[in-house]
Amino acid sequence: MAKPDFYETLGVSKTASEAEMKAAFRKAAMQCHPDRNPGDTAAEARFKELNEAYQTLSDQQKRAAYDRFGHAAFENGGMGGAGGMGDGFASSMSDIFEDLFGEMMGGRRGQRSGGRERGSDLRYNLEITLEEAFHGKTATVRLPTSVSCEACGGSGAKAGSKPRQCGTCGGHGRVRAQQGFFAIERTCPACGGRGETIENPCTSCTGAGRVQRERSLSVSIPAGVEDGTRIRVAGEGEAGVRGGPAGDLYIFLALKPHPFFQRDGADLFCRVPISMVQAALGGEFTVHTVDGTEVKVKIPEGTQSGKQFKIKTKGMPVLRSRDRGDLHIQANVETPQNLTRRQRELLAEFDAESSNKTHPESSGFFARMKDFF
Repeated sequence: MAKPDFYETLGVSKTASEAEMKAAFRKAAMQCHPDRNPGDTAAEARFKELNEAYQTLSDQQKRAAYDRFGHAAFENGGMGGAGGMGDGFASSMSDIFEDLFGEMMGGRRGQRSGGRERGSDLRYNLEITLEEAFHGKTATVRLPTSVSCEACGGSGAKAGSKPRQCGTCGGHGRVRAQQGFFAIERTCPACGGRGETIENPCTSCTGAGRVQRERSLSVSIPAGVEDGTRIRVAGEGEAGVRGGPAGDLYIFLALKPHPFFQRDGADLFCRVPISMVQAALGGEFTVHTVDGTEVKVKIPEGTQSGKQFKIKTKGMPVLRSRDRGDLHIQANVETPQNLTRRQRELLAEFDAESSNKTHPESSGFFARMKDFF
């Protein structure tokens, strides 16, 4: 069976640059790498084809021979065979797979900076009232966390001494091991990836460069925040290991239920019970708003239960804006209870004087139902 064309294997044209071939190989190899497809023989075979194609075309001399003679250039030992893998190719492959599978070969990227690990991020759940969300506030939070050790200044070394460069990894934090044509990098076992070793650890922090403390922090809560809002406070998380940068603090806000108002975005809703007489004759009532003021709501004659009245700009402020939501008042007509004999007599007289004009909705409903059935 004839070998597939190396250019077609990589999915590039014959005029592709070295960078284009490397990018194509990187993308294809990521999809079919054996470590990501355990037990998949087809993926393994595809991976071998990619390796063979890339090692040939990434070498200028081999590529020139392949362009001229095809696969025949490497038969019978020509050019040392396509399977010959020198140090240059191993180095190239190492660079590529370090990019592709950095987590497997060297731990998380960006975690170390000169051998100093970044501190962990912290989460703090804070519950506030609707009024506090309306006006905004400065909250004081207390949280147990790791802080930089004062005795050693965060270095982890005893006073008068300093950390030394790791002799195993030369300060890189990673060691390289050759496995076939792959050069695999792993976290240095001697220094744990920090690139430094401490011969005389600090007695206060036992060499970690940080200690556990409870500290207070003032956090500004802006007006208009909603339930679930996340506030990031940079650099207020756990201290880094041995002088590394601190993590961040994330404050998650939760709003306490309000006895009168329900919130929907920037709008507020309030249910107000009114008497049957007030609904029938009309009138007005006074409600308090979340900003502490009072507003009068006029209700027309014949107001039905569920009728809403909108009071503009009496809702919640919009976060980082001058806009304000509205307050929606819903009238709930209350049915009288625990009537006296005289009240019953009056209602009976009223009912006797009632007609379809006084109760158009109920009269019309039953008339329509009768006609329908």
